[in-house]
Amino acid sequence: MKIWVFSKRSVVVIALLLVILLIGIVYFLNLGRGGLNVFAPQRRLPIYSVETSEKVVAISFDAAWGDEFTDDILDALDKYNVKTTFFLVGFWVDKYPDWVKEMHERGHEVGNHSSTHPHMSKLSKADIAKELKVTGDKIFEITGVQPTVFRPPFGDYNNLLIETAEELGYYTIQWDVDSLDWKEMGVQPVVDRVTRNVKNGSIILFHNNAKYVAEFLPLVLERLQEQGYKIVPISDLIIKENYIMDPSGRQVPKP
Repeated sequence: MKIWVFSKRSVVVIALLLVILLIGIVYFLNLGRGGLNVFAPQRRLPIYSVETSEKVVAISFDAAWGDEFTDDILDALDKYNVKTTFFLVGFWVDKYPDWVKEMHERGHEVGNHSSTHPHMSKLSKADIAKELKVTGDKIFEITGVQPTVFRPPFGDYNNLLIETAEELGYYTIQWDVDSLDWKEMGVQPVVDRVTRNVKNGSIILFHNNAKYVAEFLPLVLERLQEQGYKIVPISDLIIKENYIMDPSGRQVPKP
């Protein structure tokens, strides 16, 4: 029987080759499951929508600039008996505290949209926490309710942002239906875009200072209700526990 004798260097080389082979196998197994980097930390996702069999959706308004259409928005929501979520920036809260109070008193949810509207993925953990705490405290002082939903400015996020918000008691919220109302395309394009793309569990994005909001909002509300949708604040739509996130950011209840 022939006995193979390996030098120490050969053993090291063979071991390294086996490790590389093993890494390659694991990599391709993960690639087949949709993974791209075996060793990268799992990317955290904000909530874009919710898996539900019920015909229920949430609409939301980001408020950072101006208030000229806020009264029209609130009146339209009252007319159609709809409660929604307003995401407010800290300096907007400072400038329009009476509107913040009225939103709350008229039954709407007031969410956090940061203090200074920065790109929050570029901030340190301490600065992220400050952005959230400053505005959260301002909202609480006016409404007596601590906000629990947060929308990052520009939809810009990373793992650190989501984890820090979570530690402070916030669900980070995005949207799966963008009205593109800020493009000022007119009334009908917004109505069509929203009502064609909405589905059960959708979160719809509007802006409180969109040029045609006073005109398109009643039409959107009426069309959604005609389609059988119930419109609720985001906190009433999202799943608070026992859920997983699919790759699109859709909350799915655990079996």
